[in-house]
This record gives sequence, C-alpha cells and structure tokens, in this order.
Amino acid sequence: MHLVQRSDVGEFRRRYKWMTFAVLLAMAGLVARLFQLQVVEGEGYRAEARKNIVREVRLATTRGVIRDARGRVLATSRPSYDVYVVPGRLDMKETWPDLAAYMRLSPDDRARIEKRLAEIRAEEGPRKLQQILVHEDVSRDVVATLETHASELRGVDVVPVPVRSYPYGELGAHVLGYMAQIDAESLARARAQEYFEGDRVGAAGVERAWESYLRGTRGWEKVVVDARGTRRAGPDAEKLLEEPRRRDPVPGRDLRLTIDTDLEQSIEKAMRGQVSGAVSVVEVRTGRLLAMYSKPSYDPNQLSGAEGIEAIRSGFRRLSTDPLQPLLDKTMSGAYPPGSTFKPFSALAGLEEKLIDAKTRVRCRGFYEFGRRVFRCKHVHDLIALHEAIVQSCNVYFYHLAETVGMDRIAKIAMDFGLGQRTGVGVNPETGGRIPTHAWTTLHHKGQFRVGYTLNAAIGQGATTVSVLQLTLAYAAMANGGTLYQPQIVRAVETSDGAVVQDFAPRVRRTVSVAPENLAFVDAALQGVVTEEGGTAFHERLNDVDIAGKTGTAQTAHSAQVGEDPSRVWYFNRDHAWFAGFAPYKSPEIAIVVLIEHGGAGGRAAAPVAMQVVRDYQRLQAARLAGVAPGRAPAAPGGRRP
Repeated sequence: MHLVQRSDVGEFRRRYKWMTFAVLLAMAGLVARLFQLQVVEGEGYRAEARKNIVREVRLATTRGVIRDARGRVLATSRPSYDVYVVPGRLDMKETWPDLAAYMRLSPDDRARIEKRLAEIRAEEGPRKLQQILVHEDVSRDVVATLETHASELRGVDVVPVPVRSYPYGELGAHVLGYMAQIDAESLARARAQEYFEGDRVGAAGVERAWESYLRGTRGWEKVVVDARGTRRAGPDAEKLLEEPRRRDPVPGRDLRLTIDTDLEQSIEKAMRGQVSGAVSVVEVRTGRLLAMYSKPSYDPNQLSGAEGIEAIRSGFRRLSTDPLQPLLDKTMSGAYPPGSTFKPFSALAGLEEKLIDAKTRVRCRGFYEFGRRVFRCKHVHDLIALHEAIVQSCNVYFYHLAETVGMDRIAKIAMDFGLGQRTGVGVNPETGGRIPTHAWTTLHHKGQFRVGYTLNAAIGQGATTVSVLQLTLAYAAMANGGTLYQPQIVRAVETSDGAVVQDFAPRVRRTVSVAPENLAFVDAALQGVVTEEGGTAFHERLNDVDIAGKTGTAQTAHSAQVGEDPSRVWYFNRDHAWFAGFAPYKSPEIAIVVLIEHGGAGGRAAAPVAMQVVRDYQRLQAARLAGVAPGRAPAAPGGRRP
C-alpha cells in the first residue's frame, strides 16, 4: 500500500524554510545592530547616558576691579541674590504664602506678583515651567531664611548674581561706563567666548573697551544628579565622574587708570554752577588723561542693574529724552566749533609760512567788510599786532591773516596738531570733528568757494569743529614743544593681588614740525591772555595760579521744534564758552580744556572753572609731595588779584 503525500505538505515545508530563513535573517540583523550599538557606538551612547546623570555646573568668575591712579576703587562687584520661581511647580496655596512672608513682600508687591504668576499658570505652553524672576537683590537675611527652608520651597531657586558697583556714583561715569545684559544678537556671536543668557557685559566706557581683560574665565565642575535633578555625593557617585572633573574659574584682570579721582572731584565742584559741559585734563609730557568730566552725567549703578530691571528701563527713558544728552560723553563724542581757542593755530600757520610779520599792525574798527558781508569783532581794538590780537582775541586781525595765509595752510597746521581727527583713545565712540579745506568746502557748497569760509575758519567758526579731548592734546603739544601724544587712560593691567601684568608706556603720535621760536611766541601770547591787562581772562585770574591759555566764545544755532518751550530755545541759542590752556606756564605739567555748553562768554564762564581746577591740581601735588592727605592739605593763599 502506498502512502500518497498530500500536496499541501510540500507547500508547507517550502514556506517553513522561508520562514526559518526570515527569522534567521532578522536574528542576524538584530545581532548586527546590537554589535553596532554596544561595540561600535557603545562609547557614544554610554557618554549620552552619563549626561543624564552627570552635569557640568558653571562656576562664576570674578570681574576685575577698576582703580584710579592713586589706587581708589572706581568699579567693583558685590554679591547679589535673585529669587526665581517655576510657576507650574509652585504651590500657590501652601508654598507661596510662606515664600512671600520669607521675602517680606509688601501687600502691593505680593498682589502684583500673585497676579503675574496666575496669568502665567493659566497660559498654555512651556512658559509656566520656566524660571520667572520675582525679586532682585534680596538681603542676606532673606537669603539665609530661604536657604533654611529650601526643602519646603518646591519650585523656588535663589540664584547668586554679581552686581557691578560704582562707589563714586555719577563721578567719572562716562569714562567707566556701565554693564548691560547681553542681547540675543550679541549672544549669538559671543557663545564661542563662553557667554550665556543673562550674562552682563560692558556696554560703555572702560567696561566695554576692556571687557576681555575684566571679565575673567568661568570654571565648571561635574556633579551627579538623580532623576529629580538633586545633587548626589558619595563614592558611588564619584565613580561615574570622568577626568577632568573640575576647571577652576580665572578671575578677571584689574585695571589701574590714569584718572585722578581727587581732580575729578575738584572739577565736579568747579562745575556746580553750570548746566552742561565738559572738562579734560592731560599730562603734557605723557598724554595720560588725569580727568575726563562730562556734565550732565548718569548713575552707572542704576544702569548696571543694581536697582532692578524697572529702574534700568525708567533710567534709560529719562536719559534718552533729556535735551542735555547725559548719555553723551562730551569730552570725546561731541563735536563743537572751537571759536577763538583755534586762533593760536591760525597764528602758527602764518608764522610758519612766513606770510605774516608778528610786528605788523592791523587796524580794527570793530568790523571787517568783505564784499557784501560784514564780519564782526567783539571790540574796537584800533591798531593791533599779532601778540595783542591773541591776548585780546581780535577777530579783525585774524580775518586779515586768513586772506593772506589761506584755508589749506591753516588746516594743515591744525591737523598736524591732531585737530579734526580721532585721537584713538578707544573708550567711547569718538567724533572726528572737522577741519575744512579748500577742496572740502568746494565739494560741500556746490562747487562755490568763497573767501568768507576762510575768514570763519581762521577764528574757529563756520564748518570747523573739534572735540574737547582733541583740543586738550593739541594744547599739550603746544606746551611741550610740539610732541603730540596718544591719549592714555589705562595705566596698567594688574592681578587681584596688585602684581603688574602689563604696563603701558606713553606713546607719541607725531612730532609737529614747527619752529621753536614761533611756538614760544604763541605760548607767550597765551600767557598774556591771563596776565596782561586787556587779556580776555585777565579779570578771572587767581594770584596763586600760573597758567597760560585762550578763551573762546563760539557761536551756535539751535533749530526750535514746534511747541518748544521759549526759555529752552533761548538757552540753546547761547554761545559755547571755552578755555584752553596749560600750567604752569614756565614748566608745563598739565593741559586743560573747559567747555561750558551755551555758557556765553568764555572769559566769564569757562576761565573761572579752569582757574579753580588748576589751583586745586597744584594744591594736590604740593600736598602729595609733602606726604599730606589731599583732604588735609594746608590752605594756600588765594583769591583774585586786586
């Protein structure tokens, strides 16, 4: 009897083989994948797994301290603590009342924060699981209380945040600058330098210009955390940490400036009666800036966040709408017509080119007619030579000089002394100013050049503008024989223990090619401005101050806005008052420039400020040489000459 094999059995066997083959193929793929995951890519996945329990905690660094030339602290950092909450994790019925009590919130602040948290908790989206700032810069007592009850305050974090502190407030604010939270655009570029959200960076002044020196380098430390993010310690946790486990933070470098705070305070006192202006004082033989004062000023403590975000916003709103422009550094960012303080350079241009004779007299009738225009002088000087023309500030003499010398020769000597060019101090945005030439004037007046432009340029008017710092350095060069220095505001970079890392020596920009006898002639005339009867600063001189200089009264114009207060229009249409000079005359140590915005006559408004500042400088130097503290310096005889 033969058994007949069913046809479906063979079909089943064939399918079985294919099923077996598929299973084996799948197993082989699985084994290959396991090999890839555990052997080929195993280290990467193990590292990824470690990241879930091992975190890098950033360690804050310390920003460098800024000191003045005598070692006084001008900018430092103090510890501050901010309170953050995660609205979605905060129990509003149990935790929030305790937190409000611990922080000692007023009823108004508590109601305001409660409303804000309620609005966030009601929103859909990730915001309610993000940290929200509820209180800035809480006291140490509050910090201690919150730390004591930390286990009860779920969703609450106390975050240490260093706050920049400026002990002298508004004094020297434009030089020092302030800190600001880094914005999104800057952060995108600065991540490579280890900047993070919420970081504060220098936004102006030395804080901004020397940011890379001051900021330091953050450190980090690896720690083990559990699923809730709580830090774990012990031998088992230590085994999970790989080397290196820690990088210590590197503190920022300290800066020692050339600024003398005692002199800054003296300028502040001398400028109390003035609404707006600037004063610059520089060492004649080094180019080091001893004082840079701009008024009105601002409080960098407020703008740097010491009083909270709302204080920053309100502060900027107020400052940016103030017509006196307190945010503008008027020593280097403002461009002004120099008026008669420019005349010494016009005189040097004529003397150097031998186009004028210093002894030749010109008749001044109080005006000068040129074509259809009449150019005015402040007084009728009758017959007057160059020395008296500088001493008494005769415009008519310099109108005649301008016709003979020409605009380009005047411009050349002015630019040789650094006017109309950025000084390169590198602290705040600098104006280049403007020294007009024949080509520039022709270009900007539709191809028409008139001699009247040259007449105005010779007396520092028309298109001529300079900065206070430019003029100070130019007068310093006149005082030292023609050496134009690079301005220096940072004397040295130091470590936190006072060791000098880098010392900056004076740098010469150029030596002006000018005959010593011509320079001596002009310097003697500048002394006569103060010491000779008829000099424009004669009535403001002090009997204990040896100073040479030039007053200036520069015309300006203000475009009135519709509905503007008439009293404000009157003020802004007043002339700028200048005094530029150096002291002592026989052996100059400092050059000083005083600008009183819309102050009127330079002799009456700016000269007294310069006299007082120079007198205080001389007293400070005498006291220091005698080893006496400035505040206890013996009073020197003073007062105006009878």
